[in-house]
Amino acid sequence: MAQAKFILKEPQSKEDTLIYLFYNFNNQRLKYSFGQKVNPKYWNFDKQRIKESKAFSEYAEFNSMLNNIETNINNIYRKLVNDNITPTPQILKDNLNALLSNRHIPTKTINLFDFIEDLIKNSTKKPGTILHYNQTFRILKEYCSTSNRKLSFEDINLNFYESFVNYLRNRGYAENTIGGYIKHIKVFMNEAFDRRLTNNIEYKSKRFKKVVEVTDKIYLNLDEIQKIYSLDLSKKKTYESVRDLFIIGCYTGLRFSDLAQISTINIINNGSQLKVKTEKTGEYVVIPLHKTVKEIIKKYNGKIPEAISNAKMNEYLKPIARMAKINTKFSVTITKGGERQTEVFEKWQLVTVHTSRRSFATNMYLLDIPSISIMKITGHRSEKSFLLYIKISQEENANKLLNHPFFKQS
Repeated sequence: MAQAKFILKEPQSKEDTLIYLFYNFNNQRLKYSFGQKVNPKYWNFDKQRIKESKAFSEYAEFNSMLNNIETNINNIYRKLVNDNITPTPQILKDNLNALLSNRHIPTKTINLFDFIEDLIKNSTKKPGTILHYNQTFRILKEYCSTSNRKLSFEDINLNFYESFVNYLRNRGYAENTIGGYIKHIKVFMNEAFDRRLTNNIEYKSKRFKKVVEVTDKIYLNLDEIQKIYSLDLSKKKTYESVRDLFIIGCYTGLRFSDLAQISTINIINNGSQLKVKTEKTGEYVVIPLHKTVKEIIKKYNGKIPEAISNAKMNEYLKPIARMAKINTKFSVTITKGGERQTEVFEKWQLVTVHTSRRSFATNMYLLDIPSISIMKITGHRSEKSFLLYIKISQEENANKLLNHPFFKQS
């Protein structure tokens, strides 16, 4: 059961000390400071209120304030539960801040689209992220135009969510594409809430969720990687450097953004390791260099092949993989327009720069390298997200288990 308590920061102090609200709920706790202080000698620790004392003449008003805060936090908690929004310490804090500051938003004057446009215009995010923001903005405007409606901040609720998702499904969008749009809308709303432009928190509901579908993705096994590496591309220098950088990715697990920035300064310990500060997380990873990577570095006189754009690499990798006869049939099943669709490709058609990272994780996993060791290289923070990269078939999984002592018992 949710419970509010008022606790002094320094109960033994001889001077005034802060009063904290502690709100315990669902095995979680909100610690909240509302800026009020009291000398502990005037505090009734059992009742968690100011003592009735002539020496503290404002005790009645002070206790009334504490009673109001307790009532407010209880009301906020119950409203969240009734609205099927999972309470968290941050959500409770945001709502209590808004309530105590008497923040009232004249929703009719809020222009959601002007805010989004300004947010994108002044964003310091990467160009790719800004491109995705603009795509979401465009889809939102199309949705409003088609449905002949206007959106304010307060309209971004569960009714909007269901309507918007159905609209996108009816137009044939894939589930993960829809999920991307929902993710960006939540980003816009979080920013608006942080700027105190709205009190609406319905977009934080569990039901206002990013749609996610685990899709079929290829990886290249070690034999296929070797086929690509063995190609003679000496007469096609651009293809050769693209191929060589891709191979480095297959043996390091680095994202394109990190492959594009590595240089000789990242090569450490007498050429045995690569140390890179990843662009996405800002954390360092240290990767032991495979002999093939060492060969490539030696080939480029101690340097790393120069990167071109991600899009161009993807364009060149497909014919390279085709030349290497990476033509195993591969079925891809995705949900579009709410319906499951399956299409068959040859693997070379699906090779991208990111295939190298997925291949690294999967091949290391198949070689029985502990997940935690692979994650130290890939930079994954949870095993759940890491395992999304493991793309082995049922047959490969069975073959791997054949070598387990349990299945070798006679």
